[in-house]
Parts: sequence; structure tokens; C-alpha cells
Amino acid sequence: MKKYLFVLIIFISLSNINCSVYKTFVNLSRLQFKLDSVSNVNLAEINLANKLSISDFSPLDAFKITSAVSKGSLPISFTINILAKNPNDDKGGYSNTNATIKSFPWRLSINDKETISGNIAQPVTVPGKGEITSFPLSVNFDLLKFFKEDNYKSILNLALSIAGVGNTSAKLALYVKPTVTTAMGDISYPDELKVISLDFTN
Repeated sequence: MKKYLFVLIIFISLSNINCSVYKTFVNLSRLQFKLDSVSNVNLAEINLANKLSISDFSPLDAFKITSAVSKGSLPISFTINILAKNPNDDKGGYSNTNATIKSFPWRLSINDKETISGNIAQPVTVPGKGEITSFPLSVNFDLLKFFKEDNYKSILNLALSIAGVGNTSAKLALYVKPTVTTAMGDISYPDELKVISLDFTN
């Protein structure tokens, strides 16, 4: 009798653990992400904050760009600001669950062309109060490497559109696969999420 009671206790304990793991996973899988903005755009060490068109580049700017291109590269760096929303606020049957994003591996697509990949520099905590948390992704790569088939003017206009100025805006998309730390251990999303600037994606 004691043997069967012991087995029953183990079964109930495991069932409770599995239920807890399931609820934790469901809660954390409801995290939502959105590409908020792009800031600190620099092209060949030229800050594009006050540039509205190619005509705004000074002779010194032109010299820096042509010097970089003559060496076979055109470095660009910028910050992508991501918004993370945690809807687990004790409403609608979902318990208040804080989330710590331990890892956020990402791939960046610009105008439907995949460029570089990266990750967050440190964990990000998103409180379980329906709040929105912002965190940065640092991007640094060679424009010529991925857009070498474009002409000089098109590449400059692309840099301006990434900065959000000019006649068009670059179409940026991030493909991410977060890992979230929980009391049960780390939980990784099974599939990538596409994060864009229109709506929160989960």
C-alpha cells in the first residue's frame, strides 16, 4: 500500500511540475516585440542626423565617403531600438510574470535582403505589469558588401532611408529567437519571430 501511495505522490508531483512548466511557457510566449526606431546612424564616420538628402553632404563628407569606397568598403553603424511588451499583468487568466530575456539572437533584413546577425549585450527584464520596455541592438556592417550591385547614389540614399530621412524609408525586419530565463530554467522560443515597425509581434 505504501508503495502505491509513493508512486501516486510522485505522479501528482510530476503533474504539478508539468502544469507549472506549461503555464510558465504560455505566459512567457505571450511576450510581444516591435521595432520602434533607428538612431545614431553613421556612414563612414559621418553622422546622418542632420542630413535630409545627398545635397546636405559637405565636401569633407564626400571626401570621407570616396576614401572609404576607394578602399572597398562603406561602413555604416546604427542602433535599432526594440520595444518589448509583457501582457502578463494578472488579467484575463494570465498570472503576473516578469520576464528576463537572456538571449535575443537576431538577423537583420533591409529591403528584403538579409545582412548581418547579432545578439543583445546583456539580459533585459520586462516587468509583468503590461509595461513596455525598450532595449537597443547595435548594428555595424559594410554597406558595400551587401549592396555592391547598387550605384553610388543609390547606396547613399539607402543610408539616408535607414536613418529615416529622404524620399523613402528602408524596410527593416528582424528575425529573432528569444531565450527567456524562468524559475524553471531557460526557455527558448521554438521558432523565429518576425519583428517589424507596424505592430507588436508575438
